[in-house]
Amino acid sequence: MKRLLRLLALVVVTGAAWVAWQAFAPPPAPPPHAAAVDRIDRILIEKSARRLTASRGGETVLEFPIALGFAPSGDKEQEGDGKTPEGLFRINRRNPNSAYHLSLGIDYPKPDDRARAEAAGLSPGGDIFIHGQPNSVGNLITLPGDWTAGCIAVNNEQMQTLWRLAEIGTVVEIRP
Repeated sequence: MKRLLRLLALVVVTGAAWVAWQAFAPPPAPPPHAAAVDRIDRILIEKSARRLTASRGGETVLEFPIALGFAPSGDKEQEGDGKTPEGLFRINRRNPNSAYHLSLGIDYPKPDDRARAEAAGLSPGGDIFIHGQPNSVGNLITLPGDWTAGCIAVNNEQMQTLWRLAEIGTVVEIRP
């Protein structure tokens, strides 16, 4: 019984320390070029590296770690598969009232995605966004791991920077 109580106490203390670190840790240093530009023209998502790189005129402006869909390997095939699509897209909408802290929609599915899914008798899915954390968790934590339904997630501060810099039409390339 004592062993179980000690283990429980250790779990509680570790959890509390993690939550405190998420809430009160110093924010990461801002990327050196992000403050010097007023917009970006390209976003590169590298799924295997879990990295988002934004650039303007070929020069990297910022780089963020990302979370992906809950089953990120491979290209999106159908609605609900938890995969993040791969290919060349554009930002086609902005949602300031998202259930996640701001969101930038990408123009998935493309005609090829629709045709492939239709041939298999499936829905290709849609509503793929780059977004912040769920509004329900506020700014207190950044959810760990791959947890979205196929979107690309960053922390809220990073999303605010992307929101400021990315316009409708910004190219988004998503690589495996």
